[in-house]
Amino acid sequence: MSETLIGLLGIGGMFGLLALRVPVGMAMLAAGFFGTWVLKGERTATAILSAETFSAVSSFSLIVIPLFVLMGNISSAAGFSRGLYDLAYSWVGRFRGGLASASILGCAAFSAVSGSSVATAVTIGKVAIPEMNRFGYSDRLSTGSVAAGGTLGFLIPPSTGFVLYSILTEESLGRLFMAGILPGVLLTVLFLVTILLITYFDPKAGPKGLPVPAKEKFSRLMGAAPLLAVILVSIGGIYAGVFTPIEAAGVGATLVFLLAIAGRKLSFSSFRQVLLETVTTTTMLYMIIIGAGIFSPFLAFTHIPQSLADFLGAMGLGSFGTLLIILLAYVVLGMFMDALSMLVITIPIVFPIILQLGYDPIWFGVIAVIVIEMGMITPPVGINVFVVKGVAPNVPMREIFTGVLPFWVAMIAALALLIAFPNLALLIPNSMFN
Repeated sequence: MSETLIGLLGIGGMFGLLALRVPVGMAMLAAGFFGTWVLKGERTATAILSAETFSAVSSFSLIVIPLFVLMGNISSAAGFSRGLYDLAYSWVGRFRGGLASASILGCAAFSAVSGSSVATAVTIGKVAIPEMNRFGYSDRLSTGSVAAGGTLGFLIPPSTGFVLYSILTEESLGRLFMAGILPGVLLTVLFLVTILLITYFDPKAGPKGLPVPAKEKFSRLMGAAPLLAVILVSIGGIYAGVFTPIEAAGVGATLVFLLAIAGRKLSFSSFRQVLLETVTTTTMLYMIIIGAGIFSPFLAFTHIPQSLADFLGAMGLGSFGTLLIILLAYVVLGMFMDALSMLVITIPIVFPIILQLGYDPIWFGVIAVIVIEMGMITPPVGINVFVVKGVAPNVPMREIFTGVLPFWVAMIAALALLIAFPNLALLIPNSMFN
């Protein structure tokens, strides 16, 4: 039996385990371990298993994961999302579609402390959707804006997607975080433009809200200022070279904790729940990292990435055509897989091809994260759509998927701009690190 065939059987077995609802980390670990056993023997498979497990749990760089997860969980439990949403509403709520725009801006701001798409969609959705319902917004616009806005949590630093991409590719996490800033702003602006277009052609979809007096605007700004300061300190500290990403995570988590305690927004029982959720999420992410660390050597032994690169090269598509094929494959996979699974499974296969084509790995990290974001709102899986469905149980799934379609088109526009102008992603990291 050839190495390639064994590799294909291993990949097929992994997808079979995923279909049986085996966690992605365990599915990758099983496929990688037993595949390596067949190819290289028990001793090599066991050595890789022990080495990758120890490397993952003892790696200092991975401390960034529980710290950023903790920061996001504390922010959510303390209700800081309400302050961010109220601030955004006070400035844009009086315009047509203003509440939906406030949802997008609230998602963008909360993404800078959560690093999670699901957490962003849930926390902002609980605040925003009832408000939009009260003002007579269409179900499509209210749920679609929250589901799409939630995807910003996977792009705007501190992004879990960038953390995993950095670990899988050994690229600089600081450069990836900085590379996500301008694309995050770009996608936020495109979402806001999308809302303007929707409400221009259908004014009833997003009626104007009540104007907020200047004094109230200032009051809400002061209320949200401490959390905004945390965002500026942690992310700005990385840009200024004051913090490494790990140090920024520690500073951010500490400041958010102190804010919650000072504002008496975090009881002992809620903090206990925050710690349990942080441990659960961190364990899941570490398991994915261990599984990916065992699956990647197995793929290398099978030579599938190199064979795939040679096949794509022989098709004569050129670097741009090959990139489009890869992005199209991501879109298709996004219809059936969740974001983290797609990232850790595909990057070991795709990344060598990207390097061979001569593309910048930091730039591709941003591109990959945005395409994976699209999968979060693409049927039939669309995890953010299911999350919003939980917040708005009376809205049919069909309406939510229809509502996210214009935002999906906006993400296509963002991808096109980033492909045409790579400096949108590379300007900040290149100016900072070169």
